[in-house]
Amino acid sequence: MSTGVPNPWLRCYFPRPAAARRLVFFPHGGGAASFYRRLARDLPEDVEGMVVQYPGREDRIGEPCCTDMSGLVEPLAKALTQLDDKPVWFFGHSMGASVAHEVTLLLGTAGEALPERLIVSGRPGPARQRPDDKHLDDERLWDDVCRLGGTDARLLELPGLREMTLPMLRADYRLVGTYRPGTGRGLSVPVSVCYGTEDPEVEEADAAAWAEATSARTELTAFPGGHFYLRDPAHEELTHWLSGRLRGRHRHSHTDPAGRNRE
Repeated sequence: MSTGVPNPWLRCYFPRPAAARRLVFFPHGGGAASFYRRLARDLPEDVEGMVVQYPGREDRIGEPCCTDMSGLVEPLAKALTQLDDKPVWFFGHSMGASVAHEVTLLLGTAGEALPERLIVSGRPGPARQRPDDKHLDDERLWDDVCRLGGTDARLLELPGLREMTLPMLRADYRLVGTYRPGTGRGLSVPVSVCYGTEDPEVEEADAAAWAEATSARTELTAFPGGHFYLRDPAHEELTHWLSGRLRGRHRHSHTDPAGRNRE
């Protein structure tokens, strides 16, 4: 795929035509592609970062948001088949981890090229994901967004922001709340699991449960910070970790609780 080919689902902020592989970021619930611009910029020079843009935000604000997982992942998986000219890795954070997981499963079922590695962040393993009804109450939904810290507190106080963003947030929370992942080791690709040590949404055992979702190797890595550790305080540490993995260096891996799949 040429990065100059229009694709409504993908954003490439820093084109690197000579890159050896691509890393595709799948945003969190309520998130947009621009949140991952900094991470894409700080990837190694031989890796091109691309970010998924969900409908209903930023330059896709005029499109309706998806409220169910299948309605999101089916067209997204089709769009990602255009990235078949280079090896690709997936990185999904929070809701994006489930989206990347489902896209990988869908690509496998369709006989398409799979990512070399799936990185899931800030999300319990499928067997430990629980239904959620925050989308039913605007006050609770907004409080949850503020609590998790993915948006600058000063921006949250801007007049009209709440009214503008609540429909998108409600749609994403509904998608997550109604999503029922399958059980068993449906994946066949290596999985790296990342989480923040102070994340109120994901405990170590929750993160480690991703080992149950793949027949390939897994690793578990903790970073300092909360649910949005990847922005701050651990941005530099995360980019260093990503660079090491992308270049084949695995110096600080951990096994899952059963001791499987040491890297």
